Amino acid sequence: FTASRPNQLWVADLTYVATWSGFVYVAFVIDAFSRRIVGWRVSRSLRSDLALDALEQALYARPDTQRLVHHSDRGVQYLSIRYTERLAEAGIETSVGSRGDSYDNALAESVIGLYKAEVIRHEGPWKGLEEVEFATLEWVDWFNNARLLETIGYVPPAEFEQAYYADAASSQEEEGLKQESLH
Repeated sequence: FTASRPNQLWVADLTYVATWSGFVYVAFVIDAFSRRIVGWRVSRSLRSDLALDALEQALYARPDTQRLVHHSDRGVQYLSIRYTERLAEAGIETSVGSRGDSYDNALAESVIGLYKAEVIRHEGPWKGLEEVEFATLEWVDWFNNARLLETIGYVPPAEFEQAYYADAASSQEEEGLKQESLH
């Protein structure tokens, strides 16, 4: 999946982390344009609230949902009535992967793979939810603002988006100057 602008395509997925007090689950919502993590949540439960809370964080951070597509796998959290109703209420078009397609949600899975390699396996073992949640918070901030990603030209996601908006503003300004000179 590719996107030509921010807020065109979000991908979502979740993973689990073993802790001394049992499994905890982490959900992510990622903007496909920049790979920026726009929503995330950690929970002791795999109920639909986990995915829904990550979505709500993304909606708070990115309220402009015009012409936005949300893609996920066929997990029950993403197909739940509450989740699909919330997407519809926000005006977001849904896209759900096909059965048995291992490449279907590869972008979300690659970000989760980085999360597992750079945080979970690197800094574990984990005592419990609070420890995983704090480490995830730190990693998401670092990932969005400092981690260099090859797929977007070896810049962090936040910088990639800033460059997009600066270029768009510059193009708009140039168009305005052209219009003025024609009159």
